[in-house]
This record gives sequence, structure tokens and C-alpha cells, in this order.
Amino acid sequence: MLAADPAASIASIAAEAGVDRRTVYRRFANRDDLLAAIYEARLTAIEHAIEDARLREAPVAVALHRYVENIIAVNRTWPVDLARMLAEGSVHARRDASIEEVDAFLRRATDEGLLRTGLPEGWASALLPQLMHLVSRQLPELSPGQAADVVVDTLLNGIGTA
Repeated sequence: MLAADPAASIASIAAEAGVDRRTVYRRFANRDDLLAAIYEARLTAIEHAIEDARLREAPVAVALHRYVENIIAVNRTWPVDLARMLAEGSVHARRDASIEEVDAFLRRATDEGLLRTGLPEGWASALLPQLMHLVSRQLPELSPGQAADVVVDTLLNGIGTA
């Protein structure tokens, strides 16, 4: 609900969940606490997705597909407004650690020849999350695995015929 309407009231969130708003307030003192819990859950899911992908150990192509599939599932489970999430100060350190882990993996992918050299600095790091975000929203009919196929193919091969 908050992804669709960031101004959704606690009462409407409670109604959608099938509980009384007092139940929500027993768990979360206020809206900010609820949002913090959502952000925490998303960050934890991202960390698990990265760990499960085995970005440091698995063969690069396998790790890339597994990571993309996992993050697409996270995006669909926790479709939060990332701009609002990033405004939360406590989020930055954990997010930065996750980004560094993925950036190190993308450097490994380049070193091992899966990604080409000569691209602008940080291009793959900027493009990959955009592709995952786009497929998460634009192709909901695809399973996370199928959506990962589209993202990985687009990242590695582009969309041109040349």
C-alpha cells in the first residue's frame, strides 16, 4: 500500500491487513516506526539475496543470474519508495555495504570477461539496478527467474541486432 500511496493512513493499512489500527499501533508507535521496519525488512532481504548469490565464489554468470533473480523477488515483495527509504539515515551504511559487494562482483565480472571493458566508470553498477527495477514493475507476469533471464540478456547483449 505504501508503495502505491506513500500517504496511506495507518487505518487503511490496518484495514488492508485485516486488523484493527490499534493492533498496528501496538507493534509500531507511529508511522515512522512502521516505515523503519519496512526498510529494515527490505535491507535484510537484499543482504540475504546477495549472500545467496555467492557473488565472490560462484561462477560469474551463475552468480549474476542468481543475484538478479533474488533482487527482482525482493523488489516485488518490498516495493518501497527508494527515495524515501534513502532519506532514512540508518539505511545508508547497510545499503552502501550491499552496493560495494555488488560493485566488487561487477569488477570481477569485467576482469573475467563477462562484461566488456572500456565502459564509463560505474556504468554497469548504474545500469543493473535500473534494469532490475524496470523488469520488476513492467513485466509482473514473468517469474523472477524469467525476469532475470531478460535482465541478464539485456545487460550482456543489449537490445540491438548488430
